[in-house]
Amino acid sequence: MDTATELGRLLGPLRRAVLRTRRSEGLPDLPEAQIELLRVLAETGTVTPREAAVRLRAAPSTISNLVRTMTAADLVERTPSATDLRTVHLSASPRALDMLDRYDRTSTAALRRALDALPPRSREAVDHALPALADLLVALEKEETGDRRTK
Repeated sequence: MDTATELGRLLGPLRRAVLRTRRSEGLPDLPEAQIELLRVLAETGTVTPREAAVRLRAAPSTISNLVRTMTAADLVERTPSATDLRTVHLSASPRALDMLDRYDRTSTAALRRALDALPPRSREAVDHALPALADLLVALEKEETGDRRTK
């Protein structure tokens, strides 16, 4: 078995299974890019579009398009800077924060039920794999930025 191939094949179906739990609860189906931007805004409180682009490793034009769509949907609020009229600060709307909280509660509950249904050895294997998966994310991000040095 090739671990990279098998993991790659599982990631999409796992993600879609979690997303289906949100739909089953009647939550809106937001694109993953919008959810990622909302997570940044929830963590930071407020950022400029440029800061959001850096944090998400996205092109400024991508952030601009996301913000335009999300502002129209009352998910993102734009506040002009008091010191620089060319700069705006982005924040998640109360509606978006509530939706993100509901997404997380729904997804967590579904994952908890699925994990509880696993045989004990499989559950332990998932528990033990979490730190390695976090390391894998860091390694992939380093690869993406061209930093291939080891930890």
